[in-house]
Amino acid sequence: MRQITVNDLIKTFALETIVATKDKLDVVIQKPQTRRPGLEFIDYMDFLPMEHVHVLGENEIHYLDNLSDEECEQRVSNIVKYKPPCIIVTDDRGNLVYLTKYCRKNNIPLLRTAEHNYEFIKKIDAYMIKNMAPEIAVHGVCINVFGIGILLRGKSGLGKSETAHTLIGRGHRLVADDIVVIKKLSPQTLLGTHNGKNKEFLALRSVGLLNVVRQYGRKAFQDETRIALDIELTTWERNTLNNELEMETKYTEYMDVKVPYIQIQLQPGRDVAGLIEAAANNWYLQQQGYSAAEEFMKRLESDHSKSSWE
Repeated sequence: MRQITVNDLIKTFALETIVATKDKLDVVIQKPQTRRPGLEFIDYMDFLPMEHVHVLGENEIHYLDNLSDEECEQRVSNIVKYKPPCIIVTDDRGNLVYLTKYCRKNNIPLLRTAEHNYEFIKKIDAYMIKNMAPEIAVHGVCINVFGIGILLRGKSGLGKSETAHTLIGRGHRLVADDIVVIKKLSPQTLLGTHNGKNKEFLALRSVGLLNVVRQYGRKAFQDETRIALDIELTTWERNTLNNELEMETKYTEYMDVKVPYIQIQLQPGRDVAGLIEAAANNWYLQQQGYSAAEEFMKRLESDHSKSSWE
């Protein structure tokens, strides 16, 4: 998990610093989502979460402006009890006398942005969730096929990168080759990306490294993709390739998130790239509620019923 500091937020979102000491700018943020104070203004409540970045917009500042000096001081003093790593004021609002006072007193960075509250919260939450997400590195290739993220795995030398190269030639996009960084954004969502060093590079045996953007243009690469399918390439083994219809989806797990799993056995002449395209399209149809296997079984049952009746 990557660590994010208050200083990272200042640099990323070009925040104005109103109150800050150097040591507090290096504080590591512990919670990946912000909070807009609501109940926090009323009184200190021990069941409310601690250590979240607090974001105050026009509504919150307008509320404080309409309080008496004594009430305003009390409401602001309540916020700092939740130990936010920083407080950010949006909409370029001024008149921050009590916020400045208590942030300085409790050594909490007070920051400001001209961006509107809702837009800013969406941006900063997305940034923190993605950058603070648990992550692992997996040996394989990540590619986006028809808008569907696929993790392509298999032993070294089986042709993962060559298959990715064929898919790029068919208009699909490389995300990462050799080392795929997988981030867990939610209990149901995995994001595949590169590690920075292998960005845009594809390694092909006998050819060497290719920069797919320089060679095929921007359309050949994308920075990240949600992983929807886990496809493993394996060597061909006689009498082990099953052709029966599999009604139940198989899964693999990464950081407790299940991903549909497919195994493709390799044999000279097999159109592996075409099979991956078919798997991606089939997954998409399943998300729309259609299953070719189920429809086929229904037809078989219907034919069987007619034969019995006749």
